Amino acid sequence: MRLSRDRVRFGLAVFGLSALAVFLLSACSDSKPSAGSSPSASSSASAPSSAPIPTASTPSLTPLPTPSKPWPTPKVTGEPASDAPLASRITFAISKQAQIAAGKAATTTVKCPGIDKVETAGQHELTCTVTYAGKSYSGTLTVDAKQYSASYKFTSDSVAIVRAKVVDAVQRSAADAAKVTCTMDDVAVVKHSDAGIACDVTTTANAVQPYKAQVSGNGQVLVAKA
Repeated sequence: MRLSRDRVRFGLAVFGLSALAVFLLSACSDSKPSAGSSPSASSSASAPSSAPIPTASTPSLTPLPTPSKPWPTPKVTGEPASDAPLASRITFAISKQAQIAAGKAATTTVKCPGIDKVETAGQHELTCTVTYAGKSYSGTLTVDAKQYSASYKFTSDSVAIVRAKVVDAVQRSAADAAKVTCTMDDVAVVKHSDAGIACDVTTTANAVQPYKAQVSGNGQVLVAKA
């Protein structure tokens, strides 16, 4: 009888171990993988950006002030007396006209070989050299002298002019000018028949436009687009 009871206990123990094993297996099979355990495909790759690429804007420039008055006539000093020798009065008149045409009073000399004889009655034709602010050009002087009077005329195909006067003329002719640059020295001698002085006008919209400035014998500046 003791042996039988021991077998029963052993059988119960085995049954208990079997039940425990089944429970553990079922617990393992019922567990589900966590949703966050596998990496998302979208998290590893960033979406492409569709934002527009910014472009640099063109800065607007400040317009130059429009001149309200004509270019000022320079005041030329040193005029000789009315009873001074004819040669002195003629050379001063040529010098004065050269400075007015140039647009600024400056040191000016006029040399006409043989001018000391123009008071002699008759027709006189001389070649003169005018030097304005260090720039020289030549011209022809004709004198018609009479006993108590004389008339004269000076002609030249060249004229001296200052850059500031040319820039002023271009600025008056160009609309919306923010900057004016002209290809010339501060003082230049130009011919009436030349193609003109090349100038560039930068507008307030930052665009560059070419112009030409033509200078007449009396210093008048005529401006046109090139």
